Amino acid sequence: MQHIISALVVNHSGVLSRVAGLFSRRGYNIESIAVGRSEEPDLSRMIIVVEAEEEQVLEQIEKQLYKLIDVVKVNDLPVKESVERELALIKVNAGSQSRSEIMQIVDIFRAKIVDVSSRAVIIEITGGFEKIEAFIALLKPYGIREIVRTGQIAMMRTPKKSEK
Repeated sequence: MQHIISALVVNHSGVLSRVAGLFSRRGYNIESIAVGRSEEPDLSRMIIVVEAEEEQVLEQIEKQLYKLIDVVKVNDLPVKESVERELALIKVNAGSQSRSEIMQIVDIFRAKIVDVSSRAVIIEITGGFEKIEAFIALLKPYGIREIVRTGQIAMMRTPKKSEK
């Protein structure tokens, strides 16, 4: 089962290495990791996607993260209570015969063509994991040259006010 962990960490060199090392030493595979500045200037937020079948494993990961001196806060982001997105750049063959078909697929998925050459286009797409996988599957017959993906990022939804 896939879990998304949000970790607020002090923005120092080596923090990413220590977090990745913790996962490696425990034998946990990181599916994806994205790091960027947070709303606090001295803190960064890490979004780590990890496979953990048992709840105990997830709890162990959180406890181990808290043992690292630079980790300020750790949250497991439940899928139904969070918004998840991923960014992908995809370079695909696009000759004169296939370019219009590719553009139609791009429009359907609300993606954008961000670079064009005589033989290929680079497409930017954001969305959930399933959307990006479906998009890639439709582009495969045209010949994908390269794919770069950010990995998932996520944020807790704002709770809805209870109606009186």
